[in-house]
Amino acid sequence: MINIVLDAGTTWSKIIETDSSTKMQDFQNYLVKKENGLSYYVMPSSKLKNINFKFDKATGHMSLSMLKQKDDYENEVIALIKGFRSKYQDDGIILDMGSRDSKWAKYKDGNFKDLDWNNSCSSSTGATIEMLLKFYNISVESLNYTKEKYVITCGIFGLEKIMDDIANGEQPQSAVSKFVHGIAFNAWVFAKKPSKLYLSGGFCENKCFVDSLSNYCEVVPMGRFLLCEGLILK
Repeated sequence: MINIVLDAGTTWSKIIETDSSTKMQDFQNYLVKKENGLSYYVMPSSKLKNINFKFDKATGHMSLSMLKQKDDYENEVIALIKGFRSKYQDDGIILDMGSRDSKWAKYKDGNFKDLDWNNSCSSSTGATIEMLLKFYNISVESLNYTKEKYVITCGIFGLEKIMDDIANGEQPQSAVSKFVHGIAFNAWVFAKKPSKLYLSGGFCENKCFVDSLSNYCEVVPMGRFLLCEGLILK
């Protein structure tokens, strides 16, 4: 029986525990919701070292050492696909945007059709946004969709544009919002410009990103726990 699963990201880890398990009793401050007999947690991945038990199934960066058995590891794309198919039997493209990579998978005519995974450049993913928010002491809620966007061919050049514009008097919220719009555009292009996109990961909670992506296609946010939901399937 699967009681507790882990999606161990570089920055944040997501955990789903059934009500029959009490392993997370010391980590209730990371509980974000309870639903259908399941408890959902989001915690900094740095806190995983404080966990003294093993998970039934796991995926993601740093998760192998957290498993009861190494055979219970699941590839991230497979976990993503299983999570998506547990909720939708329709055709579609599911895109997962993480702290250090992005990946998508496509279903057509009820069958798996294609996928891609970019883990070679983390400059334009979640970790960069979190860094910018901390550096400029602004909240993600203060970011708003703007029609303008930075053309981001490289995350480093994007950061340079932000710093130059702020040095010239632009508000940090405005400059970072244009950066987020550029990331959203790149994500849409990376997923091969679909008319509809199912979105997984922490960016689901970034309204500026969702609104920017919605400028190019219909967006269906599916939350941060989709990979975990794929793991907890029997």
